Amino acid sequence: MTSVVRHITIDCAEPHEPYDLARFWSRVLGHPLGPDDEPGDEEATLDVPDGRPTLLFVRVGEKKTLKNRVHLDLQPDIPRDEEVARVSALGATVVDDRRRPDGRGWVVLADPAGNEFCIELSAAERAEIERGEKAEAERGEKTAEAATGAG
Repeated sequence: MTSVVRHITIDCAEPHEPYDLARFWSRVLGHPLGPDDEPGDEEATLDVPDGRPTLLFVRVGEKKTLKNRVHLDLQPDIPRDEEVARVSALGATVVDDRRRPDGRGWVVLADPAGNEFCIELSAAERAEIERGEKAEAERGEKTAEAATGAG
C-alpha cells in the first residue's frame, strides 16, 4: 500500500486571503481556480488535470515566522529570466538570486503572502547549456589528442 499526494497545502494568515493567493498562483501556473471557490472562503484550490496534486490554500490564524521547510521549484516553458519578470509583475518578490555566470542557477521568490518558491531554468535552456558543455568537452579532447600526437 502507498499514498499519493492529493494537495500541497499553503497556509494563509491575515491579511492574506486564500482566494486571493489562489488567484495569484492560478496566474503563475495557468490553472483556473476551483469552480466552487469564492472570495472570503476559508479555502481555495486550483483546478488541475486529474492525477496531479493541486494547491490548496487554507486560512490559518498564525502568521508565517520562519523560512518554508517545503517549497515549489518551478520549471517554466519560457526562459527563466522572462518567467522571473512575469511572476514579479504578478506580485512576487525576489528573495535570493542564485543565477550563476555560466547560466545555471535559480531565483528564489516569495508569493504575496511570503511563501518562497524557486524558478529554475526552462528545459530548453538546460538542454542548451548541456549541449554547450558537451561540445566544449569534445573540443578539449581533440586539443589534448593533437598535443600528444594521438588520434
